[in-house]
Amino acid sequence: MTPAKKIPSLAKPTMRLVLAALLCVFLANCAAVQSIRTERDTNMAVLEHRTGILTIHARPRAKVRVRQMRHEFGFGAAVSNDAFNGRMNSGDLWMYRKTLRRNFNSAVHENALKWYSTERRQGEARYDLADRILDWCEANNLTMRGHCIFWAKERFTPKWVQALDDETLLRTLETRAKDVLARYRGRIGEYDVNNEMTHGRFFADRLGDDVRLKMFQWCREADPSAVLYVNDYSILNGGSLEKYDKQIEELLAAGAPVGGIGVQGHFGERVDVAKVRRALDRLARFGLPIEITEFDMKTLDEKAKARGLRDLYRTAFAHPAVEGILMWGFWQNAHWLSSKSFGLEGYTALWRADWTPTPAAEAYRDLVFDDWWTDTTVRADRDGVARVRVFFGEHEIESAGQRATAWVRRAESKDNAIVDLLGGTR
Repeated sequence: MTPAKKIPSLAKPTMRLVLAALLCVFLANCAAVQSIRTERDTNMAVLEHRTGILTIHARPRAKVRVRQMRHEFGFGAAVSNDAFNGRMNSGDLWMYRKTLRRNFNSAVHENALKWYSTERRQGEARYDLADRILDWCEANNLTMRGHCIFWAKERFTPKWVQALDDETLLRTLETRAKDVLARYRGRIGEYDVNNEMTHGRFFADRLGDDVRLKMFQWCREADPSAVLYVNDYSILNGGSLEKYDKQIEELLAAGAPVGGIGVQGHFGERVDVAKVRRALDRLARFGLPIEITEFDMKTLDEKAKARGLRDLYRTAFAHPAVEGILMWGFWQNAHWLSSKSFGLEGYTALWRADWTPTPAAEAYRDLVFDDWWTDTTVRADRDGVARVRVFFGEHEIESAGQRATAWVRRAESKDNAIVDLLGGTR
């Protein structure tokens, strides 16, 4: 009998390698399937929360074109002082304003409304720069938010304010809140009241925690219609969510008129979609609007920046509690991450110094003006009725030489706009 051949010693490790490779393929396929499911779920959520039905009455069987003109959801950017203080050359200034106007529907003062900008010396408040930015944004149909009335960190509080005695400090805080809110009443619709309270306690340490409540109350007295926000960082991608959640709960329990939740979005090379979604779900329990107030990606990897933008915007746009996203700058030569103090050498933002778009800019425009933009032609039925699913916002409708515009708004019913091209908008 011929003895059985021994399996070569190489066979067992080879088999282990084969099994390991098969396991990797299996896990990769599972990840791919999960990715597909996640993308599908996101698309379904967008469809559910960001679209409605526009009903059009036209001539029977007529072609009807529906073209979006403006999003209801806020896609905004912080506005640099340099675009309005004379420091930007004419060519860049023209491009900066054109890019801002063409790509965004909302804006926020990056620095012009902060206390250290408006009142560098006690009793000499000047709002000319903040006014110029607001005037231009209004003229170009950009909705404005105010940032910020106070900043809870001592280092960002004017030195002369820090030097005040407690009694004078309290009166000065009230004056600041009421002056700003009264000045822009009816023009600026929302404000960050006391920025970054989970990371700064200057005013609370000086005057007690209840000064935070008073800040919101003073703002409400000066402009009852303004939406008053808390705003902080390390919420979507750090360890401050629990503290922030508790802080909001305590403010509301104390009677503070908190009307919205701001979550900054300063990311590194990636966006953890699952973590972002969990944070948004957690904060949504308060029933208040949420805004991503300061988005950027601190990386020189252009592909990573584009991927991160896409992940964050898709996740936020699909979430029912989120009402807007503002990026904290968009041009390389007017971006805080391009500065020596805070940034990275060579940081490009979305548009490079020569105004060529980065992959992140292209990803942004693909989402906002393609994937989530209505531009379609349909045919009315034999009764002259066309029903079109559209993204919430303003739309132009044209058929057989007749034109009309209509807003489809999320706050109303899903079948919330009817346009009669033979008789106007209902």
